[in-house]
Amino acid sequence: MRHQTKEERVADYLREGIISGRFPRGSKLKQAEIAEMLGTSITPVREAIKLLEAEGFVLGSSHRGAVVAPFDMNATEEIVDLRVTLESKLALAALPKLTQKNIEELRELQSEIETAADKNDRETVRVVNYRFHEMIYMAAELPQTLRFVRILWARYPFDLINKVESRIGRASSEHREMLGAIIARDEAAMLSALRTHIRAGWDEFKANYTE
Repeated sequence: MRHQTKEERVADYLREGIISGRFPRGSKLKQAEIAEMLGTSITPVREAIKLLEAEGFVLGSSHRGAVVAPFDMNATEEIVDLRVTLESKLALAALPKLTQKNIEELRELQSEIETAADKNDRETVRVVNYRFHEMIYMAAELPQTLRFVRILWARYPFDLINKVESRIGRASSEHREMLGAIIARDEAAMLSALRTHIRAGWDEFKANYTE
């Protein structure tokens, strides 16, 4: 497994927290509080926030400090198309490289998603969804493509989509389809399940979205 620096570990924690909704849109990221929470100094937190600002997860302001970036409805249709293209590339590259240990870890994550969905625990579903996809895409060993995918994730309304009625249950089923295809090493089925998963959430959100 690739060694992570302190700032990369902090960035991963914050990225996951933003996607899960633990750090709400428009909220300020307080460096001292984050450092205390993670048991680290201010420096890796500051560097992590700079990284997330470059990816688009946060906006920097000399007056307010770093705040979680808002959602732009008008940009998301294009983001969905780009996600399908780039995440399909990562998934295809990852499939032959996923080890049996990776598969077992994905099984465990899927079990966590299903348990959380049964409890209607939206935040946990979002967190584990992030870990599930991240594990697959890291295996692709295409760091530049993954970097662009993270930039897209920063602009995607995961938190709002998972508030759609019964969405987390359907997302859990979609993940189960992906996992089954991965276990079977079936490229076509995996791509079909992944593309369905990405588009279904956005389509359901659009159908329920009100200003």
